[in-house]
This record gives sequence, structure tokens and C-alpha cells, in this order.
Amino acid sequence: MDYIDPHLHMVSRTTDDYETLARMGCVAISEPAFWAGFDRGSVDSFRDYFRQLTDFEPKRAAQYGIAHYTWLCINAKEAENVSLSREVIAMIPEFLECKNVLGIGEIGLNKNTRNEATIFMEHVDLAVKYRQQILIHTPHLEDKYQGTRMILDMLMEDSRIDRSRVLVDHVEEHTIEHVLENGFWAGMTLYPVSKCTPQRAADMIERYGPERLMANSAGDWGPSKPTAIPDLIMELKKRGHSKELIQRVVFENPKTFFSQSKPFLHD
Repeated sequence: MDYIDPHLHMVSRTTDDYETLARMGCVAISEPAFWAGFDRGSVDSFRDYFRQLTDFEPKRAAQYGIAHYTWLCINAKEAENVSLSREVIAMIPEFLECKNVLGIGEIGLNKNTRNEATIFMEHVDLAVKYRQQILIHTPHLEDKYQGTRMILDMLMEDSRIDRSRVLVDHVEEHTIEHVLENGFWAGMTLYPVSKCTPQRAADMIERYGPERLMANSAGDWGPSKPTAIPDLIMELKKRGHSKELIQRVVFENPKTFFSQSKPFLHD
């Protein structure tokens, strides 16, 4: 079954992973900008990173017939450095016309601090100004519920936001309902340590239905599995779900959401 991975950090993966993804049915990925494993020290570090996301990675993916898309930002872990964050935000428009850029992301909160919230809203301002879609990172573990509510409150207080063009990622059982009931898209991250399993994701699909819901692997530097979506497909098949429902979650929903950005072209 063909699928789209809406959140996968391929800069941290080997070229062999692209081949494996292609063999498993992955036809497109979107790669949000994220933390490098260390705090970068200058705006030029981010400029080089964005060049990698908009030039090198699409070429690697294309070798295996995978379409590569990306999102740009300074991530929440580095948002405590407000002056650097503002330099990066001011530089991002240089890349917004690149043919694989879908929008601004993954932006959000890490430890739910004042500086993180400030930089989050300045990213939102940038997205609104340039009519970009938004991909949201919600915090890990004990910070997730409060951080998700803070993010949703900030977005819902802003009348400029089209909620149908916002994907709130890393939802779990205690946050998914708040995201969906307020009209946002929700992403379930199949991550072995701090997010959710294919079994838990299948439970959420059964409880809330497939509307505005998608799944991703978020494969990155840490313990992660870039082929986690096929694991979810298998779990849903084992539970007797129809091909139509599975395809909606892993292909049609990402396609519908991403198609709101002009660069996204996939049938």
C-alpha cells in the first residue's frame, strides 16, 4: 500500500533508509526543520541547514522515487535564544519560494517557557504574512498536556489563523480530542520512547475516526523507526479495518492537507 510520511527527519537517516522506505510503499515524505542534537550558534548555520532541506535531501529522495517536501523554522529547543531566533525568522523568506517548501514548522513549545511562546507567535506571524501552512510540535511527556493547551489557546485567540491549514503533531490520548474538536489536523507519532505505538495509534483511530487524522514516524537521531507507518498499516489490517480506512489515514489525509500548499504535487 502506498503511503505518505508527514513527519520524518531524513537528514538524520542513511541513504539505505530511503531505499527501505521505497520498498515499503513510501511515495512522499515531509521533513520539518528540527533540532540538530546541539544548539546552533549563528543564522548561517540555519541557512546551510535550509539549503540541505531544499536542495540535497530532495535529490537523495528522488533516487528512490520518493517526493521530498520540507518545512522551515527555528525549533522550540533553540527558541530560548530570542535574538538568534529572530535572525532566523527574518532569513526564512529567502527559502519560501523553493519548490519543496510546504510551510512553517515544526514550531511549538518544548518546556512551555515565555521565550518559547514569544518565538512561536513570531513564527505564526511569518506564516500568516506569507500565507504558509503551519506544522506544530507539541512537547514531550510531562509537558505535553499543558503545552498543547497553551499552543491551542494562542492559535484560537488569533483570528487570522485558518485551522484547516494547521497540523498539530505528536498528539496522544490526553491531547487528541482538544486538537480535533477545535478544527485542527492531528498527527500521531509512532515513536518507541516518548510518543505512541502503532497499537495506541490504532486505538485512537477507532475512537475518533479518520477525519483530519494522520500518522508519522518522526524518524530522527534518537531511537526511532522510519518504517513505523507500515507497522500501523499491519496493526489496522490485523484488526479487520478496511483498505479504504487505512488508505485514508496513511495516504489520502496527508495528501489532502499538504495539497493546500502549492508546491505539493502528488496523485
